[in-house]
Amino acid sequence: MTSSSTRSVAGADLSPLTSSRSVTQTVNGSHKFVIQGYSLAKGMGVGKHIASDNFTVGGYQWAVYFYPDGKNPEDNSAYVSVFIALASEGTDVRALFELTLVDQSGKGKHKVHSHFDRSLEGGPYTLKYRGSMWGYKRFFRRNLLELSDYFKDDCLQINCAVGVVVSAIDSSRLHTIHVPQSDIGVHFGMLLENMEGSDITFNVAGEKFHAHKVVLAARSPVFRSKFFDGAEENEQEVVITDLEPKVFKALLHFIYRDTLSEDVEGVGSSFSSVPSTSETLTAQLLAVADRYGLERLKLMCESHLCKDISVNSVSKMLALADQYHAMELRAVCLKFAAQNLAAVMRSDGFEYLRENCPALQSDILKTVAGCEEDWSSGGAKSPSVWAQLSDGGDSSGRRVRQRT
Repeated sequence: MTSSSTRSVAGADLSPLTSSRSVTQTVNGSHKFVIQGYSLAKGMGVGKHIASDNFTVGGYQWAVYFYPDGKNPEDNSAYVSVFIALASEGTDVRALFELTLVDQSGKGKHKVHSHFDRSLEGGPYTLKYRGSMWGYKRFFRRNLLELSDYFKDDCLQINCAVGVVVSAIDSSRLHTIHVPQSDIGVHFGMLLENMEGSDITFNVAGEKFHAHKVVLAARSPVFRSKFFDGAEENEQEVVITDLEPKVFKALLHFIYRDTLSEDVEGVGSSFSSVPSTSETLTAQLLAVADRYGLERLKLMCESHLCKDISVNSVSKMLALADQYHAMELRAVCLKFAAQNLAAVMRSDGFEYLRENCPALQSDILKTVAGCEEDWSSGGAKSPSVWAQLSDGGDSSGRRVRQRT
């Protein structure tokens, strides 16, 4: 990888450090050569061959030569010969080869001569010029071949594989092009801020917000149904009386930018210090996300709220999660409440559950039973939550002073 740093040796500046990477590999290809009418080719003469069609591998032309009477006069036609030949112009072409005589009985016992998948002491074979060949003068004894499973219906099949050796500088690893993060949210955010092309106005508690129906419909199934499937397609202004302007502003921020606004990110939920879950901006935004079918916004709010779970806040947060179908947050709250049951039961929030959401108390107890079972089956030495109730402690073993 190229570096732009400059080195200094004995006070002298040197040029930036550079590096390169050479990659040597093979470009592979194969060809099937069927020799039909073998018996008619016999007797054509020693050194004479039947050639396959040319095929291209690695930018070069190749061919398979089959010698029915052999290539070597000294063998007196006792062997058949098979060679792979360079059939195009080339100089010092380095390659790996494989010749396979196919077993036509279906047993799969092919005769294979291969350079692939094994170490070659002298490296790949080098073909010096056009017409250079690699192969075997004594490929197979002819009388045995004619009685073997390789010979069927006066036919032979020879498969050939060629791997041409090539070397190159791997520039893809030396030069990289940085692609910045998507800025589509920035552009859509500018569209919201500039109000250019807006075709719908929302009157939220007297404060007006301009938006684009098509953007709202693309993000929310509720808005899509409202503006394109219902009787309100031509509506120019929508009055909303049950939301605060800051909540609707945060909603539009997400719809256009796909992020939480700074008002949401910068403020904790502070559940322990407010009497109602609906008073926090994040909680109100969670309700709006559920109302308009914005599942990603709902998860983002759940993640934000999850950071503030405590003994004092978990009961109220559980009720909130249950009301607005925030299933991830609901599961976390149940588990936390089960693991800290004694302390949670002595909190003000638990009294709220007793009065308003008794079914959630039952869910907590069911979760407690599940936790007890998990601890028992896993062999973990976790204190029993039922023991917590009897001694007034929480799950970490700390004593919790009872309220008077």
